[in-house]
Amino acid sequence: MTHTDQLHRYLFDNYQVRGELVQLADSYQQILSAQDYPQPIKRLLGELLTATSLLTATIKFEGHITVQLQGDGPVSLAVINGDNHQQLRGVARWEGELPDSASLGDLVGTGYIAITITPNEGERYQGIVELSENSLSESLESYFAQSEQLKTRIWLFTDLEGTAPRCAGLLLQALPGGEAEDYSHLEALTHTIKAEELLNLDAHEVLYRLYNQEAVRVFDPQPVSFQCTCSREKCEQALLQVGEQEAQEVLKEQGEIVMNCDYCGNNYRFNETDLQTIFSSPDTLH
Repeated sequence: MTHTDQLHRYLFDNYQVRGELVQLADSYQQILSAQDYPQPIKRLLGELLTATSLLTATIKFEGHITVQLQGDGPVSLAVINGDNHQQLRGVARWEGELPDSASLGDLVGTGYIAITITPNEGERYQGIVELSENSLSESLESYFAQSEQLKTRIWLFTDLEGTAPRCAGLLLQALPGGEAEDYSHLEALTHTIKAEELLNLDAHEVLYRLYNQEAVRVFDPQPVSFQCTCSREKCEQALLQVGEQEAQEVLKEQGEIVMNCDYCGNNYRFNETDLQTIFSSPDTLH
């Protein structure tokens, strides 16, 4: 039985190679519950969530990360936001009907992945890589080849057929100073992973099956969670930016102001009394 919503880092005692394994359920399900997503977008968000978790653990920083897909296809945007504590949220926007069999190229069309890191201290950094029509993992492998100059392989899986959606992934990366043959050996072992194994087995069981002939050091797992940053206070600040006159016009037209969070599905409602409080004492809002 898997201990879900955890990320495991591991090292090989005899090789300059590191790995990461992540298995997600609750955090993935909370992202999907915010909107009525078509099946192919559910799969895309699962892969993107898994990939972002792996990236966040691989890139050393303290702050926030955004992994965003944009293109000219029916899915105009798919994005996961998170931080170094593995607190993640995500959303996608699309138009029209999408067949269940739609590929990444069918969904996003010609596009790119933008990976933006905003550290708590220091300058913001953004890396952009062309989106491969074949797979998200292939695109991210290209990102590492360009930005980090490190050999990296990524495996991403989702399961929408079981009792509850799940997703999982593996990352294998060569470290500086390692031998190419060592990495190739471990890559071949890792490539034997099956989706049902990674999605359903305990992480330590997965690693044993893959590397039972190797000396593997597994670190304590890091919890992964869904975390939305929306709040009523932020909505009040947004209304202040809109201005009292325009807010009153919307209120008069609609009877109330409803602000919806695309990330978690929460609705924040404001009536005449709420507006009077907001605009009579704006300095008290934080």
